[in-house]
Amino acid sequence: MKIALLSFEYPPETGFGGIGTYTWYQARALVKLGHQVHVLAGATEPCALRSTEHDGVIVHRFRANDLVTKFSDLFGKFRCYWTRQRIGNAWCMYIGLKQLMKLHTFDIVEMPECGAEGALINAILKIPTIVRFHSPSRLIMEFYDVPKADIAMCSWVEQIAIDHATSLTSCSAFLADEVHHKMGVARHIDVFANGIDLPLFDQEPIANLTERYGVPPGQVTILFAGRMERRKGIHLCAEIVETILSRHDVTFLFAGEDIFGYVEKTLKPALEGKQLLGSFRYLGKLDFKELRAAARAVDIYLLPSVWENCPYSCLEAMASGRAIVCSDQGGMPELIQNGVSGLLAQSENPASYAAQLGRLIDDPDLRRTLGAAARKSVEQSFADTTIAQRSVDAYHRCVARLPSP
Repeated sequence: MKIALLSFEYPPETGFGGIGTYTWYQARALVKLGHQVHVLAGATEPCALRSTEHDGVIVHRFRANDLVTKFSDLFGKFRCYWTRQRIGNAWCMYIGLKQLMKLHTFDIVEMPECGAEGALINAILKIPTIVRFHSPSRLIMEFYDVPKADIAMCSWVEQIAIDHATSLTSCSAFLADEVHHKMGVARHIDVFANGIDLPLFDQEPIANLTERYGVPPGQVTILFAGRMERRKGIHLCAEIVETILSRHDVTFLFAGEDIFGYVEKTLKPALEGKQLLGSFRYLGKLDFKELRAAARAVDIYLLPSVWENCPYSCLEAMASGRAIVCSDQGGMPELIQNGVSGLLAQSENPASYAAQLGRLIDDPDLRRTLGAAARKSVEQSFADTTIAQRSVDAYHRCVARLPSP
């Protein structure tokens, strides 16, 4: 098949989060299966359509600078930043894909719901399209300081793309259920998880945490990797870290962008002056290679998110064979079987996380057993080509739903 994946987020230029990570893995996996793959991504500055090729994937970037984009900028004056991005994104993807379609004929076009890449494309262009659910704004914007008007308008723009898509998929059963019951989407949604490229982890060198980050040799290490924001559970971490460090001589490593200043304004001050046995280190935002190297070197992965679907932070920890403590919320239990491939903690309960972390700190055999089971689970169920083939099956079903021209 000739497949177009649309995602404003796409590394390295706009690789901001999980949607970009999914598109990056998915594109390469589809190429491995023998398909021709084009990615239409965003750009940090206005530019004409420009194209490169990486690992067999043809990557196009485009960002308009016209009256429509200037109109979308007006929403920023009213703090409706999410709506501004969605309207600008929908327009740029529409113009960019129209230009690509002058040169290429695509069998299928896939886009995420969050970002509204397909709002105009799905409503206007007569092509088979799939919207894949990752994190609808209507379900996650409550975790951010945004006006109610922004939530309403942003959700409306995304809903246009959803309503006019040929087919729908979701990365977790939890999210499909949320979409059905909280967003009123009655249509069928195909459910299959995100996929991950295991050889990338196997070929990546393991970081020397002592040389790289100053961790004392032989000390148990716990990694939190993700954006330092409330949805990822960062507000729970001051209590979790203080509780553990008051009892155990271990090192916490936090890696990710501190976009709201939580680490500097809240977490570090909460630990200052306390009688702690171990230490806390903030590493800042790491690139993919640095993060994979660190993930393979630590002992425990901490994922205290209060809303998740099928996060790559968990898949990367599983691929690295690490012991994981994660939330029992959302799609996490679909990835982690409690007591078998990781430990689940009660969502938004710092004491529950501390108790599970304490079990792993005291029991190296349990850490090894859970980590090995997590890795085996990825190999059996979440390998990139396994998931990509399920996507291809969904693509064929999508194309079959459209009437012949």
